[in-house]
Amino acid sequence: MKTIVIGAVPKPERFSYKAVVLLKRYEHEVIPIGIRKGQISGSEILTGKPYVNDVHTISLYIGIQNQPEYYDYIFSLNPKRLIFNPGTENSKLSFMAKEKHIETINNCTLVMLNSGVF
Repeated sequence: MKTIVIGAVPKPERFSYKAVVLLKRYEHEVIPIGIRKGQISGSEILTGKPYVNDVHTISLYIGIQNQPEYYDYIFSLNPKRLIFNPGTENSKLSFMAKEKHIETINNCTLVMLNSGVF
């Protein structure tokens, strides 16, 4: 299941970093996207808004104030699911996603992975 982490940073103490590491540990294909280049557990952080095909899940780690610039990008990837991690909840984006038949979840990717409900 291909997962994109938007808001990835090369700082081990950040939750987006931990999510990429854990997704890889659970053998998910993960693509970290952030505003700065770097690496997480051998995966290059992509910058900008690169096209990725066959996206199943997008896991958000950017605050609501930075999300509008990603709306078109998120929908262009046609994901099946959008996870709003704690602090990223956005009722407007959630509503827009549901209108496009994208499942939305307000939960923590790390908790979901560790509890077997990802």
